[in-house]
Amino acid sequence: MASNNDCGFRDFDMERFQLSKHFCFPWPVNHSSLSPDRKLLVIVGDNPEGMLVDLQTGRTLATLCGHLDYSFASAWHPDGRIFATGNQDKTCRVWDVRNLSKSVTVLKGNLGAIRSIRFTSDGQFMAMAEPADFVHVFDAKNGFEKEQEVDFFGEISGVSFSPDTEALFIGVWDRTYGSLLQYNRCRNYSYLDSLI
Repeated sequence: MASNNDCGFRDFDMERFQLSKHFCFPWPVNHSSLSPDRKLLVIVGDNPEGMLVDLQTGRTLATLCGHLDYSFASAWHPDGRIFATGNQDKTCRVWDVRNLSKSVTVLKGNLGAIRSIRFTSDGQFMAMAEPADFVHVFDAKNGFEKEQEVDFFGEISGVSFSPDTEALFIGVWDRTYGSLLQYNRCRNYSYLDSLI
């Protein structure tokens, strides 16, 4: 999949090296995310409103209203019912496909646009990254109420979780401090945990 400033979304068949779908939208597309069942597409870009689109037809199924500026990121929860959008208004909105009239919750950043969003493969956590210095990790399993903030120095190129959910990776593209940071999950096991 590729999103582009030419207002297009393209889906490529990598086995045949061919373009399989090409949809055009009324504004530049900054990011797109495919649902786990490969049927729905979240489209965000140079418009405060995002879109939920049918991947087969390209038809807009719903408009996502609530952000105040352009959006740069989106991600699906592995259950396929919720997804998140990141915006230049310094917020990440979480949506439920069963009721798109308003977002489920609004998560706030500190300094700038939310430029990268990822869920863990088990759906327990969601990370959102600002352009620099801050990554926020939320407890998605329990309603996004608990948050851990990772604060460091550098411009952020993106975030990702390891497939086993044990590590968070943060790409830092700062010219001086460019690196890949790895934060490992800390578990506090007690005796009672072993009895379950």
